[in-house]
Amino acid sequence: MIRRIYIYLREPFLRGILSFEEAELLKERAELFLENARQLIERGIYDLAAFNIEQYCQLILKHKLLVRTGTYPRTHSLTKLVNELSRLASSMDILINKEEYFLMLTRIEDAYIGSRYLPRRYNKIEVEAMYKFVIEVMRPLVERI
Repeated sequence: MIRRIYIYLREPFLRGILSFEEAELLKERAELFLENARQLIERGIYDLAAFNIEQYCQLILKHKLLVRTGTYPRTHSLTKLVNELSRLASSMDILINKEEYFLMLTRIEDAYIGSRYLPRRYNKIEVEAMYKFVIEVMRPLVERI
């Protein structure tokens, strides 16, 4: 038996349903990216670890938006995704309004481009800080929504 969660899209021309499996796929992939980041950090592969951390953040934010609203913006920007989610859950405002959190969020956001396209190397200290931020700050905030 296929379980389904019905999410009605806001715009009339987009009315439809989204299967439980589709919504959960984003969450599952996000968790795999985070686990992969941990393993890459342990192996000293910091560039790819940074990218995996960014992918976790992007997918888990999109998952929450999809479940709560039926859609999400087609963007790679973590700050835009957090701003969208903040409209639904004011607890997310801290990621934008607290300077140290905002700076870490933008550092992780930059990893999307930096680790893929630029001749940029990430080091152990910065990637471990990104990972710690995600585990201790971002993940708990997102899970409470």
